[in-house]
Amino acid sequence: MELYSFPTPNGQKITIALEELGLPYTLKTVDISKGEQFSAEFLAINPNGKIPALVDDGIVVFESVAILIYLSEKTGKLLPQDPAGRYATLAWCLFQASAIGPMMGQVGHFTRFAPEKVPYAIDRYTKEVHRLFGVMNTQLAQHAFLAGDTYTIADIATWPWLSGWQKFYGLTIAEAEFPHVLRWFAEVGARPAVQRGMERR
Repeated sequence: MELYSFPTPNGQKITIALEELGLPYTLKTVDISKGEQFSAEFLAINPNGKIPALVDDGIVVFESVAILIYLSEKTGKLLPQDPAGRYATLAWCLFQASAIGPMMGQVGHFTRFAPEKVPYAIDRYTKEVHRLFGVMNTQLAQHAFLAGDTYTIADIATWPWLSGWQKFYGLTIAEAEFPHVLRWFAEVGARPAVQRGMERR
């Protein structure tokens, strides 16, 4: 199994999942800071030119949530078999892919990378991220994990984004506002496989 990736939240999802599942894999670094994701070699694997991508015995999977689902179905782990648990997990995975990731990415772009500060954009996306944290906080007030009381790929998909929020963007999650998010963040972050996955380069 070959993982083409780089240590961004989307890449870290997959190294965490592979470590959680105990699957052997070779990590092939695609340095996006050097534009390697646009090389002909990588575009042959993922025509969208984004990391991560997985090659497993002739099967090619790209898009991080698709890879998480593939790995879960391959092993029968981290994705509940019962319909209610399965679709709750998939819904929270898509919540991450459609909301948490894009909105936090916009905050990062406009606060760190934009050539000029655009207060409207920073305010808009920061408020939306806080709204999304509120959605998570409400869910985590009632359940140990995002999709319920079982640790799943939904937690794996989401956790690295919050880690990046604190470490990369230097932004904080207020305990008074989001205590249940912080409880979940600490518990997931204490898992040895999460720590190993985050350390892979």
